[in-house]
Amino acid sequence: MLRRACDIVMAGAALVVLSPFLVAAMLAIRVESEGSPIYRQRRVGRDGRQFDVFKLRTMVSGAEHIGRGLAVSEGDTRITRVGRFLRRTSLDEVPNLLNVLRGDMSIIGPRPTVPVQVDRYTERQRGRHAVKPGITGWAQVNGRTKLSWDERIELDLWYIEHRSVRLDVEILWRTARMVLGGHGLYRGETPAWRDPPPPR
Repeated sequence: MLRRACDIVMAGAALVVLSPFLVAAMLAIRVESEGSPIYRQRRVGRDGRQFDVFKLRTMVSGAEHIGRGLAVSEGDTRITRVGRFLRRTSLDEVPNLLNVLRGDMSIIGPRPTVPVQVDRYTERQRGRHAVKPGITGWAQVNGRTKLSWDERIELDLWYIEHRSVRLDVEILWRTARMVLGGHGLYRGETPAWRDPPPPR
């Protein structure tokens, strides 16, 4: 209950403070390219429950069906000019706060992933669904997109086993530093997924 109360207070306060930015960003996105300024994508949350995550659109409409699909690299031509700024500052994630208020997500936890990736999880990896997904988390501050998915999942599982108020405070602090520095925004050549080794 305490964690949920903190989520509501933090998400509500952040939305109030950032509401002028959200309005301006949505207008800028709409002026630059056609389509809704809010991007919705199906993700998997706690206990495997699916929900729609909200983000500010940073790419041309229908980008997931163009080029590399869900994979995004630095210099990707599908990213709009406004989108580059939003990604650089991680402000495209601000609408995630609505997911927090709705109860789909928490401020801190494993990032929610798309169903096609979850379908390839091992039984152990499905353990990351034991808690609500978060806007930021232990994997994000320890490599972010530079890590393969199986490496990120192991970090998420470690967080679930060791989570505490002290660890959450550390994650928030390191997230702020990462956002200001703009590190780990793109995957580069690191594969999005490596299948786990076969059982011996």
